[in-house]
Amino acid sequence: MTLRILLVDNHPIVRAGIRAAIESIPGVEVAGEADSGREALALLKAEVVHLVFMDISMPGLNGLEATTRITREFPAVRVMILSRHENEQYFWHALKAGAVGYILKRAALTELRAAIHRARDGEIYVSPALSSRLAKRTPLKQTVHPFGPLERLTSRQREILQLLAEGQSTKEIALLLRVSPKTIEYHRAQIMQRLAIYDVPGLVRFALRAGLITQGP
Repeated sequence: MTLRILLVDNHPIVRAGIRAAIESIPGVEVAGEADSGREALALLKAEVVHLVFMDISMPGLNGLEATTRITREFPAVRVMILSRHENEQYFWHALKAGAVGYILKRAALTELRAAIHRARDGEIYVSPALSSRLAKRTPLKQTVHPFGPLERLTSRQREILQLLAEGQSTKEIALLLRVSPKTIEYHRAQIMQRLAIYDVPGLVRFALRAGLITQGP
């Protein structure tokens, strides 16, 4: 059976490079491309996909939140994170979201091949550069309780926090998520209470630290 892969990254040049690499592997084809987590969810409803290569830092709906939704709504689809982030916390968040692996964008083509083969066999793959750092630097207590303040929020609250931090208004978020502005206001109040942050600039700084948004490419 041909393994059908969806590429999710908001940089077209990056997607083109990954596509070229994937198309050189026998028995694998690219089923589609998306530039956001939200577009990826829409494509999964229309296309047969077995594996998703997911970036983390994307506007609107980031890769970690998209992974959580994909693993919940499309349990047969496996998600592999493909990111430039080498911070161990991103790996733990990806694992909690349901990802089956984590590859660094600077990885060689051989790693991409290995990751695809592992996913096809139902196994987990982690880039050697990251796995060696996890073994050396991550204390045992962090493997048991690896999550921080972001975990105080629900998936929907994390999505709203990202949109707020990206500068979208209450009305814009309500229109995007198809809910009332009062619902967004309620969630914003809950976010502030759970994080003990009571102003929007503080939420933006928190979102930056948590990796929900980035300051640059």
